[in-house]
Amino acid sequence: MTSETDIQRSYGAAGARLGATTEAEEREAYGSEAPPVRRSRLRRLVWRSTLTRRILLVNVLVLVIPVMGLLHLEEYRASLIQAELEAMRTQARTFSFALAGSSVVVSPKGDERLVEATVQNVMRVLLRDSVLRARLFARDGEMIADSFRLTGPAGGQVEVQELPAPDSQSFLSRMLDRGYSVLFNWLPGATDLPIYKEQAQQRAEHYEEVMAALVGETPGRARVDRQGGLVLSVAVPVQRYRQVLGALMLSKGGSDIEAAVANRRADILMIFAVALAVTILLSFYLAGTIARPIRRLAEAADRVRRAKGWQARIPNFTRRGDEIGDLSGTLIEMTEALWRRLDAIERFAADVAHEIKNPLTSVRSAVETVARIDDPAQQKKLMAIILDDVQRLDRLISDISDASRLDTELARANTEPVDIGQLLGALSEVYGTAEGHLDIVVDLPERESIVVPGIEARLGQVFRNLIANAVSFSPPDGRIRLSAWKDSGQAVVTVDDEGPGIPENKLNSIFDRFYTERPKGEKFGTHSGLGLSISRQIIEAHGGEIRAENRRDANGRISGARFIVRLPLEERRGL
Repeated sequence: MTSETDIQRSYGAAGARLGATTEAEEREAYGSEAPPVRRSRLRRLVWRSTLTRRILLVNVLVLVIPVMGLLHLEEYRASLIQAELEAMRTQARTFSFALAGSSVVVSPKGDERLVEATVQNVMRVLLRDSVLRARLFARDGEMIADSFRLTGPAGGQVEVQELPAPDSQSFLSRMLDRGYSVLFNWLPGATDLPIYKEQAQQRAEHYEEVMAALVGETPGRARVDRQGGLVLSVAVPVQRYRQVLGALMLSKGGSDIEAAVANRRADILMIFAVALAVTILLSFYLAGTIARPIRRLAEAADRVRRAKGWQARIPNFTRRGDEIGDLSGTLIEMTEALWRRLDAIERFAADVAHEIKNPLTSVRSAVETVARIDDPAQQKKLMAIILDDVQRLDRLISDISDASRLDTELARANTEPVDIGQLLGALSEVYGTAEGHLDIVVDLPERESIVVPGIEARLGQVFRNLIANAVSFSPPDGRIRLSAWKDSGQAVVTVDDEGPGIPENKLNSIFDRFYTERPKGEKFGTHSGLGLSISRQIIEAHGGEIRAENRRDANGRISGARFIVRLPLEERRGL
């Protein structure tokens, strides 16, 4: 048969096994810093953390999306093109006025026409230091003059063209610019400009703006050449006395506009690069302040789960003052409650072993004795002892079973409003009928109900235990008083008896498990010593408290015992 010493020895060995930890594990549990190998693993995991990647992705996307919108500068580019076309239109009008005033001759029939030689001379003078290209078309559509093909002083035809600026960019820069242009031209909303084509024999009908100018309009066009460069052109009518004599077309490359847009994009990209670097650093910092503490809490919780030792500790981050700090504090409290529960289970097992040992020892002695004697009277007496001990064991096991499942039942049960006055009244009638020699008085406030949230069956069990305890200690024809009132948001219930009272040094001990202090003459083993312990467990689960004290008369002598129960009142919710 297993003895109490054997059970305690087995629990002690189990505790030693659970408490055995390596030095590294203790440093990890207690120390603010993990061992070097562990810390390096944490640093590696920061880069692999899914949470880190999500934070980084979200922050970068929040930055990239508006920057991509800023880089798509179509509106800005269109405004520059429009401004440039307007400036070219002003210049074209000035040139057309000069041509109309100096290059027009009148035939004997009164017809007016442009003189080609004069036109070329005027154009040579007007466009001497200009990057503009001028072309003049007659009313019949034939091109009269082109500033790129001017007649020199020797009479030979000289073609004057503006050479492109030397390309000082590296191959890598040119490739980046090319890719940059392709990317932003591909984006939705990019303007699709027509291709600029130039025929060998140019006529007015080859250019829409020229045809419009011949009817008196001043249109402008933006095109792109085959290399993707921007080409701007405007056309204005050359007229005299409201008669259109031809159309002057000015054109130029848009490299300055493209450079302005590229410079603006370069500035945005530079700011974006700095912002991106700061965003990435802050993202890693934010991820570190979130992911690393959560990982440490998860690892500590895993150590607790694997029961690496009673000394495993949860890292304390409560000084952070945020949700992670709250989580850390909650885990610490939960772990401490777990250790307390394990300690309570160990003490409970030891107490159960001790309490069961006594009746088992008595039964064993009686069985061994009854087998050696032949006296029927003695055998009958021993069998009565065995029967009492078996009944005691049955009662003890029933109370232990009730106490062991009490926590689970209290956690799962739903609370409901319980009227303390009705509950005490019903119990007083039951015990008043059963114990006819006792006077049970109920003292309740008039016209006021005392309602508490709770489990009515379990609260009734508490008050039955207290009333039964008072009945067992009360003298014949004694009085038991049940009182209830409200005090500072709590319901206060007292159970008074007229018994011998409670020893002053036992006022707290009577609530301990398996503690018994019974009246003289009561049969031994009638009570298991769990009634008041279970009562305290139920009251504390309801958020209340229970205590005991002695009542005294005017002379200071003990006149009985008083048990005081305090429970929170039901909160009344308004409509």
